[in-house]
Amino acid sequence: MHLVYLDNNATTRIAPAVLEEMQSYLTDLFFNASSPCEAALPAARALALARQRVALLLGVTNPRQIIFTSGATESNNAALFGVTHANQMRRHIITSSVEHTSVLAYCQRLETEGYSITYLPVDPQGLIDPAILEQALRPDTALVSIMLANNETGVILPVEDYSRLVKRFDPAILLHTDATQAAGKIPIDLDRELSEVDLVSLSSHKMHGPKGVGALFLREGTPWLPFIIGGQQERGQRGGTYNVGGIVGFGKACELWLEGKVQQILMQRLRGSLETFIKNQIADVLINGAGAPRLPNTLNISFRNIAGESLIQALGQVGICASTGAACSSGGDEPSHVLRSMRVPHDFIHGSIRFSFSRDNTMAECEYVCRELPTAVKRLRQLNP
Repeated sequence: MHLVYLDNNATTRIAPAVLEEMQSYLTDLFFNASSPCEAALPAARALALARQRVALLLGVTNPRQIIFTSGATESNNAALFGVTHANQMRRHIITSSVEHTSVLAYCQRLETEGYSITYLPVDPQGLIDPAILEQALRPDTALVSIMLANNETGVILPVEDYSRLVKRFDPAILLHTDATQAAGKIPIDLDRELSEVDLVSLSSHKMHGPKGVGALFLREGTPWLPFIIGGQQERGQRGGTYNVGGIVGFGKACELWLEGKVQQILMQRLRGSLETFIKNQIADVLINGAGAPRLPNTLNISFRNIAGESLIQALGQVGICASTGAACSSGGDEPSHVLRSMRVPHDFIHGSIRFSFSRDNTMAECEYVCRELPTAVKRLRQLNP
């Protein structure tokens, strides 16, 4: 049975060109990139090229502002740790109620250390009212952390507008955005449109690169202290031996995304086709975030009076892989914190699933889902009228 994989916001298949470019740095060119020996020079050059490629994806002219990490969770933790430890006179953090758990959990830890955290609510479309953000700002605010695009709903938040509002209130307040799901799917320009943003997190495996590698953009001059110490890698900003193969693959994945405008259009077409079919052919559904700008690949939909986990299992039996939300939060009985924040009605929220497309998906796969989904929904509703 062919697998129709539509859980690409959880992780993506590594691109063949990425794997090919990584290969030699896992075998023949295995050297430590920090080593002074001549044999290690190709690894050092490969790191520099990867850094340039990540910078290009982010619209950054100075690649030295890119710090390689083990992934977005580390980058998010490092952003919060670094800002709070560099400026301990300010003890107030603002974030949103729909952030990734790596941000929310760290904020909860900061609360136990005496920090005041404001969790901004969102409207039913998953957006933050700028007036509410403005009211939350205080003289002791150190950091505002608001994601660029939500991993569950695909809703794109106007971080550019938020950042200007914050800097107008106090230029010393730092801005962090988790761009993990946005990178490679929508344009990001940190030197222009997002020039007021100070720190940005992203991850390789969300964009057809390898797992275990990501980056933190740290704007030059930003007050920040290292999260991982004990080595002089990354100019003393992140200790630890370089994952050369992974970093090389990450850089190549960024290059492929910059060249992949056609694939991004295809993802939007596939998402649109499935969304239109569901709205026209299946009763009692909600498209979560439909009234807001969304990533071209993400469709989060709630089916009334159905258990999302049961629907995922039913689809899995016919070879369709989707999810009920964030992979790191799956398996629990509680509905998504994102959908709760968006006030999705009780009789819909437990029947929420996410389809997320990638450049690998085809229209034939989308048509297969359109054939199988109504049958699965009908059967589950009959079992639980």
